[in-house]
Amino acid sequence: MRSYLCTPAEKLSLLPAAQEHILKQEDGKNRLLKVVSELSSAFALAVPHEEALRIRDDVGFFQAVRAVLAKSASDKKHKTEQLNFAIRQIVSRAVASDEVLDIFAAAGLKKPDISILSEDFLAEVRDMPQRNLAVELLQKLLNNEIKLRSRRNLVQSRSFAEMLEKAIIKYQNRTIEASAVIQELIELAREMREAQERGEKLGLSSDEEAFYDALGVSDSAVQVLGDDTLKTIARELVEMVRRNVTIDWTAKESVRAKLRVMVKRILRKYGYPPDKQESATLTVLQQAELICADWVG
Repeated sequence: MRSYLCTPAEKLSLLPAAQEHILKQEDGKNRLLKVVSELSSAFALAVPHEEALRIRDDVGFFQAVRAVLAKSASDKKHKTEQLNFAIRQIVSRAVASDEVLDIFAAAGLKKPDISILSEDFLAEVRDMPQRNLAVELLQKLLNNEIKLRSRRNLVQSRSFAEMLEKAIIKYQNRTIEASAVIQELIELAREMREAQERGEKLGLSSDEEAFYDALGVSDSAVQVLGDDTLKTIARELVEMVRRNVTIDWTAKESVRAKLRVMVKRILRKYGYPPDKQESATLTVLQQAELICADWVG
């Protein structure tokens, strides 16, 4: 059936199957992105020729498939506008120009609640018949979540980014099936959710938890200090940095040197392993630099 004979809902319902078909092909995603870009350029040059207008809805459909598969996160606003424009093209005049349609509708999913990591949403993605599309969607959502965390917690965001990258590389290299990587990504999502709740269980604020992580608490040599001591160190580090941070401290080596001495003094005070102190000090300073803008803003 040609696209212009379909209802708006029918046109949108085709997107998940179309994406799954593309993702199953060898290098299908990159090939699709390239070909549709070329098609769009040719279409723009041909309009308003009658033959070009006749395939307008078909071109719009391909653009919609391309938009929801595009990975570029460097220009989120442009990507969103491109997606909404492409979908409006395939539904043509049947959809009001200001209606918001997003990647979840295009993937055949209900809009998730506030947390993309809820069990209900993960179960919905896990049960999608389009396995490759499910991988793609989970990857995008987890990437977005990691970017949000990278603004507050350096160590945590780095760890999750590495785990996500390893899973996706295995999938891209075809060393594991789509079903297996979906389960890995779901487990990663659960770990991220648990990490989000961990601060409350530890009795730490988000800033204190970030410095707690910066201490390398997973290291066996550090663990001997015990949780209570590590939490005390984290709280003291937060207070020390708050007292000494200045608007331009990241640009002044003298301020950085002062903070470095203070951090090492606190670590020695609580018996932090000497051979781990240099690495921990560097990470603590990086964490402080990451969130100092919020403190002096």
